[in-house]
Amino acid sequence: MKSVRVEQQDLVIRVVLSRPDVRNAFDGETIADLTDVFRKIADGRIGTGARVVQLVGEGGSFCAGADLNYMKSMAGFSREENALDAERLFAMFETVRSCPLPVIAHVHGHAMGGGVGLTACADIALAESGTKFAFSEVRLGIIPAVISPFVLSRMNPGWARRWMMTGEVFDADQAFAAGLVSFVGTSDQVVAEKARLVKVFCEVGPEAVRETKMLIRDVVGRDPLDVQERVTEAIADRRVSAEGQEGLRAFLEKRDPSFRRGVKV
Repeated sequence: MKSVRVEQQDLVIRVVLSRPDVRNAFDGETIADLTDVFRKIADGRIGTGARVVQLVGEGGSFCAGADLNYMKSMAGFSREENALDAERLFAMFETVRSCPLPVIAHVHGHAMGGGVGLTACADIALAESGTKFAFSEVRLGIIPAVISPFVLSRMNPGWARRWMMTGEVFDADQAFAAGLVSFVGTSDQVVAEKARLVKVFCEVGPEAVRETKMLIRDVVGRDPLDVQERVTEAIADRRVSAEGQEGLRAFLEKRDPSFRRGVKV
């Protein structure tokens, strides 16, 4: 793959957007490659035994949205071709969001349009101070439709409403206040926070993390009574699971559980 690079060190998978000459903007190849990578992570063909995924952009920006030449090609698409293209784009975002491993995004430089969507799809997004964000679609006479469900499940809807309709540029501190990112700092501080989170994910039960991620997806925004069976069955299953039993025994015996792993960061 030319547009996406995958690296693994110990328990960490690094997925690198690798088109720095165009600020890692999407084209059809990038969409296909990123979808393929995250599908392979999900089914274990990439990163066997890994605990966490880092999503980063090579060069000066995280992701500047759609590539100019890609946008030119779309201008000539029929409605049916545009619908198929949008389906492929949606699938890319969904494969990132539904990755069974926790995904940490390191956002820097620019995150525009689809780059904001990728940020929202990560479980944890860390942004460097000075990063610029924008829903730039309306400035081109189009709309942030495909990314909207991913963004609105993450951001404060009031802020998202404003920025989606105005196309204004907003900064990392505003993105933090709106809930799009959970940490803002210098490049070194983001790297240090990323390393700290990797260490945390290597100390907790990997199956429990996966199940928790699915649980959050099923429960968020729903009335507690509507999910009563889901949550009670989930905890019962985990308590009798091998990992759950090992964790409880380790706690009672005042020792580290077998799933706790050291990792070089």
